[in-house]
Amino acid sequence: MRKGVKITIIAAIIIIIGAGAYYLASPLFISTEVNEPLPTSAVESEAYQKFITMSEKEKLDIAKQMSPEERNEIMTIASKINNSVNESMDQIKQQREKTQNTITTASTLRTGSFVGVGDGIHNAEGEAKIIPFQDGDKNILRLENLRVTNGPDLYVYLATDKTTSDFVNVGKLKANNGNQNYEIPAGTDLTKYDTVLIWCRPFSVLFGSAELGSAT
Repeated sequence: MRKGVKITIIAAIIIIIGAGAYYLASPLFISTEVNEPLPTSAVESEAYQKFITMSEKEKLDIAKQMSPEERNEIMTIASKINNSVNESMDQIKQQREKTQNTITTASTLRTGSFVGVGDGIHNAEGEAKIIPFQDGDKNILRLENLRVTNGPDLYVYLATDKTTSDFVNVGKLKANNGNQNYEIPAGTDLTKYDTVLIWCRPFSVLFGSAELGSAT
C-alpha cells in the first residue's frame, strides 16, 4: 500500500473517532434553553378554578386583597371562556302567561346599543331593549345579539350613569353571548335608571354600557 493511501486512511479514522468523541461529550459543554408557557388548564386549576368556586362574599373579600397581576390573570382566563344563551320572546310570553299576564311583543319602550369600555380588553356589543307588559307595571330588559368579553361574576345593572353609584341589579349575566331576558323589579323608574351596565362585581370593573333612549 502506498504511503499516501495509508495517510489518507489514518486521517479518515482520526476524523471518525474525533466526531464520535464530540458527539458523546457535547452535552457536557453545549447549553440549550426553552421557555414554554404554563398550560392554560394548569393556570385555571390553580387560580381561576379556585376563584370561581368561592361564594360571592368570598370573591368580594379576596378580590380586595389581590394584586393587579392576580386580577389580570383571572380576567385573562375568563375572557377566553365563551358561553351563550338564546331566549326567545315566546319564552317571555310563556313565563308571563303562568301569572296570567301577557306581553306586547311589538312594543319597545326604550332601546340602546352597547358600547365597550374601549381599553382593548373589556368589550360589549349588541342591543338593550325595554319590553313592557300589557298587564301590570313590570317590564323586561331584553339583551339581543349580545357579545361581551367574558369575566368572573358579570352582572346586569340598570344605573343612572356608567358608574354604580346608584343602580338596580336585575341579575347575573346568563351568558356573554346571545339573546337574554331579565325581569325588571316592579316600580323601577326607567326615566332615572336609563343606562344598562355589564359590570364585574368582584373587581368593580365596567365591561360595557348602553344608554336607553325612546324607541322609534
